[in-house]
Amino acid sequence: MGWAGWVRTEMRDGAKDRLRRRGEEPHTYKRMLSPIAEGTCAVLGVAGAVGLAAGGYAYASLWPGSAIFGRTMTAPRRAGELALTFDDGPNPAWTPKLLDVLAEHEIRATFFMLGGRAQAQPALVKRVVEAGHVVGNHSWSHPNLARTATSKVREELTRTKDVLEQNSGKPVKYFRPPFGARRPVVFKIARELGMTVVTWNAMTSDWSEPSGDRIAAALMKKIDGLEQRGYATNIVLHDGGHREPAAARGASVAAAGKLAERYDRTHTFVTLDQW
Repeated sequence: MGWAGWVRTEMRDGAKDRLRRRGEEPHTYKRMLSPIAEGTCAVLGVAGAVGLAAGGYAYASLWPGSAIFGRTMTAPRRAGELALTFDDGPNPAWTPKLLDVLAEHEIRATFFMLGGRAQAQPALVKRVVEAGHVVGNHSWSHPNLARTATSKVREELTRTKDVLEQNSGKPVKYFRPPFGARRPVVFKIARELGMTVVTWNAMTSDWSEPSGDRIAAALMKKIDGLEQRGYATNIVLHDGGHREPAAARGASVAAAGKLAERYDRTHTFVTLDQW
């Protein structure tokens, strides 16, 4: 069996079997993809045999739970634990408001920051760390690392790690690839820099959804489903935007507050270094 056929079988049988074991209907497996990965696979899937191979590569590199190119940190079998993680900041317009919401509920979170944003907002990086949150690496400029030159991958990760450590005074141990996109060399470079690659198991399109209520409702459904299967939840929200330094993130901040209100008495909110 060739590469395309093998990956197609993995997608069809492996993913559907995993969903059956978790009590979900097999036809829902496509929804496990991030919106970006799903769109990529949909486009690539119409291109015949070459498209199948490319679609298989997209699955291997973009599906949050794929281990084909290497294992990522997602969430352990520890029901009752929630990790709030925020990508694409720091954002001078919304990260401070988010910090206020988290402080109100005494929640510590993990912030995956872009190096370029962190360099422009050193005081905000320090404020995040001083509030007890964990800072992680989200690359310098948010490229798709599954198709970025190796030298550029190393530069993106190294430069960001250096800036974050200089501004936070603490080692950066976690790396979340932009779009979740990775390939073997991304894992290799991350390990050489002392970082664990992190994906997620609960995300919505909060960067484009204007309603905090809808974002929170979609995440609550995912959290409750994972809880029933005995898993913790690694939640992705966005306090920034890779295209706009002060991207509007009011809905995401509101959703974080609603999750805090819903689960702060029944669940434990953790940072990734507690897993």
